[in-house]
Amino acid sequence: MQDVLWKGLGLCLIFCGLSCSRSEPKIAYGAIRLVYYGGSGGADPRFSFFILPEDDDGIDDLDELYLYHDLEGLVWRLSADDWVRYEFDEKIWIGSHGIAMREGESLPQGQFRVVLIDKGGERSEVFLAFDAPANPRRPFPVFSIEDGNYRIESQYPEHYLICYDGAGAYIQTIPVTARNAPVASLNLPSNIRGAALWAEDGEYYTAAVTDILPLR
Repeated sequence: MQDVLWKGLGLCLIFCGLSCSRSEPKIAYGAIRLVYYGGSGGADPRFSFFILPEDDDGIDDLDELYLYHDLEGLVWRLSADDWVRYEFDEKIWIGSHGIAMREGESLPQGQFRVVLIDKGGERSEVFLAFDAPANPRRPFPVFSIEDGNYRIESQYPEHYLICYDGAGAYIQTIPVTARNAPVASLNLPSNIRGAALWAEDGEYYTAAVTDILPLR
């Protein structure tokens, strides 16, 4: 199962000769989704957590991203090597689709605190509120591929394919509207070899992700 699709802050330091300049990045937007992975009913719920950083010194100077739930005493840490980085609408987002609890523990709701730290140690924080349904509102979707055709059986309102190369590396995410169509109609780049279905309910900040299936 891949940790992938469903929405900066700190201070960056750059050296130029003997002088240095600093600019303060910001979190332009932050989003948390409750994502169900795997079998029927969503046996493995996780958070999908992403931020949109704005940084004049470049996104590569960002170092650590933390998600806190202070009331429950919880913290998740992502380093620059850990977070997923993707481009949408010519803007770069960073985060993870795999924020999880220990086995048997429920994901918390309410207020979260986001902290972003750059390589110079400067930090800033913002707060996000999240309240999702206690149980899945829709059945887990079905994604299948047979004889060169893909098929989607889903009650979710929005659907995307999260695409990977032959080594399992993430390539891109594309929206799909047809529920049953030839794979060739997607006009995918030749390096894409597999895909998972991301089904989203934006009104309730929830989504479901299927296993990856070979496309070719």
